[in-house]
Amino acid sequence: MENFLLIGHKGSYLVEKFLGEGTFGKVAKCKNLSTNKEVAIKIIKNGFDNAGEKELKGLIEISKLDADKYNLVKCVDVFRYKSHVCIVFEILDQSLYDFLEDRTFRPLFVQEIRAVAWQLLIALKGLKRINLVHCDIKLDNIMLVNQDSKPFRVKLIDFGLASKTKDIPTGTRLQNICFRAPEVILGLPLDERLDMWTVGYVLALLYTGFYIHPWDSEYNIIRALVEMQGMPDSELLDQGLYTNKFFTRTEEDSKMTEVEQLIDLLKQMLEVDPNKRISPNDALRHPFFILEKKEAKTTKPQEPAAVEVHQQPEAKEVTSVPQGPAANPQERSSWTCCAFRDALLQTSVPWW
Repeated sequence: MENFLLIGHKGSYLVEKFLGEGTFGKVAKCKNLSTNKEVAIKIIKNGFDNAGEKELKGLIEISKLDADKYNLVKCVDVFRYKSHVCIVFEILDQSLYDFLEDRTFRPLFVQEIRAVAWQLLIALKGLKRINLVHCDIKLDNIMLVNQDSKPFRVKLIDFGLASKTKDIPTGTRLQNICFRAPEVILGLPLDERLDMWTVGYVLALLYTGFYIHPWDSEYNIIRALVEMQGMPDSELLDQGLYTNKFFTRTEEDSKMTEVEQLIDLLKQMLEVDPNKRISPNDALRHPFFILEKKEAKTTKPQEPAAVEVHQQPEAKEVTSVPQGPAANPQERSSWTCCAFRDALLQTSVPWW
């Protein structure tokens, strides 16, 4: 229904047209008849009062900041219409999602991405000042202010899922799966850093024009992350409530452990960067040999020559420690990605 009046605290608003609809409410383009200025009004759906109240709490926190300085949407009025909570915002242009869709997801130029990145980081800086986590940053919630007069001037909107840092329990399911941070997937402690992950993902999407990870399941997201960025630290995985859904401890399957340890050793020996390539001393201390040595203790005594191969080198023989991941192989992750375990068991394709 359009062309009807909403009576607010700071004026009467004529509904001109509806701009869109989300899970919790509709957004209408309206005109404040007192000022003749256009505004956007979010009308919360019946049954979602809690969502409206949560967003209002977030907006109250944001009111402590200069919204323009920190690139956050500006709230100008709040009132009730019948049983609906209505939140009045400054009018903005279009979301980054709609903008990209209009150009068939053609990537942005680097200088354009730089402008967007700077503004979003300023927004995160402001939210950190008030200990607020947005929890739902995505293309739909980043708005162009006015692409014609202010190209790539953006603001962050929609604080319906925003929470104070201290109020987010570990293990809470947050964010659209396309932009979900690994700490959410793994069940790690949560804070404002999950917003940084999402902003980084948005910027990568603006550069490539596509989602850089699969988003059909969390399992495939984690698999892609490991393929692109390597295994997370064991200490990190140990903290995750849901780590066991995606990783297994290598010692759970001794036969599999041998294969994985061999592959890990080969990767370090075949490191392209010679500065990061494993040294002989560190290679001899690799778990691939340590495992064999432990097993040897439970079987018949080995020939002297074989035992000598597995002896730890004396400290005086270590002349240098390479930089990078190869420096401490004995401290490498004791977890294995389930996706890689399954692949090794099912395929004969070379690991490289």
